[in-house]
Amino acid sequence: MKRAVARIDLGAIEHNCALLAELVGPGVELCAVVKADGYGHGMVPAAKAAVRGGATALAVATASEAAELRAALPDARILMVGALSRAEADVALQAGSEVAMWREGFRAFLSERARTLGVRPRVHVKYDTGMGRLGDSDPDAVLALCDAVAADEHLELAGFWTHFATADELGDEYFPRQLAAFTALAERVRASHPQVTVHAANSAAVFREPASHFDMVRCGIAVYGLDPFGVDPAEHGLRPALELRSYVADVKLFPAGASAGYGRSWRAPRDTYVGVVPIGYGDGWRRGLSNRVDVLIGGRRYPVSGTISMDNLTVDLGPQTTVRPGDEVVLIGRQGEEVQSAEDIARVLGTINYEITCGISARVPREYVGGEAG
Repeated sequence: MKRAVARIDLGAIEHNCALLAELVGPGVELCAVVKADGYGHGMVPAAKAAVRGGATALAVATASEAAELRAALPDARILMVGALSRAEADVALQAGSEVAMWREGFRAFLSERARTLGVRPRVHVKYDTGMGRLGDSDPDAVLALCDAVAADEHLELAGFWTHFATADELGDEYFPRQLAAFTALAERVRASHPQVTVHAANSAAVFREPASHFDMVRCGIAVYGLDPFGVDPAEHGLRPALELRSYVADVKLFPAGASAGYGRSWRAPRDTYVGVVPIGYGDGWRRGLSNRVDVLIGGRRYPVSGTISMDNLTVDLGPQTTVRPGDEVVLIGRQGEEVQSAEDIARVLGTINYEITCGISARVPREYVGGEAG
């Protein structure tokens, strides 16, 4: 048994993409976001599963991600949604990636590089409707940039897009304001450039508001079966794709008052057995979970007891136990009737489920089931 392993169900990713494609309906493309190593699930296997599930485009954030994805999927439509430095431009262009743009200076630079390399990249002009990150917030400047790209013989105007700041906050007033601003400018862009692909919706917006779907949706977290609202994926028919597992390396009898871990943050309240599990914050099981979360062993919940270290954690098995060295431990996933989700872990840490799966470190091997990984 491996000391730690992330088990990825590629069939779940296919299912989630098929569900999302059905939800948005015919005429709306599904772009699966596979950046950050597929949110910790493995970029290339996740991308292939997403395509099998109905995704027609794949989004990444960096030029190196685009190059890696192109090597594995030579015919895929790849959209780079992140900032592209001048040093990275050639990598993205040679990978055949569609690129984001929001400044005239970068348009001129990219046009020159495209001419030199003999390529004609597809460009998506970004409008900052209130996210406050990348993109121009001046609608007239954005429209002028769209016109400039369309008039440039070395570039192709392919898309017009934005990103929502609060789509996952049901009932807020900011999301409708962003959507209204984007819709108004999208109508002006389409009037001049009817071929452009208009896209705005992330996973939360897909479930929240059909009016945000436009020509394409960009789904990340839902592709992996995680709830964009941080509650319960099953409420939306999503199937979590990732389980995090380890095993019991040792079982020890602690007398009352004995401590486990750095700083003696936990001491046995009575004579009790303690299990040692060889996974820790070096694997992405964060130190902030110390004494605050359970693990599953034999279909039962046991509390993490003591400070989580880089490579190990300890659990209180109780004064009598049937747990033995070698028993499987589930940290994220299902065992018997018990389930511990990424959303559960995120709530303990005061963060989001994205960070839980992205935080599983590279030293944890990914094992794939339910589909072709290669």
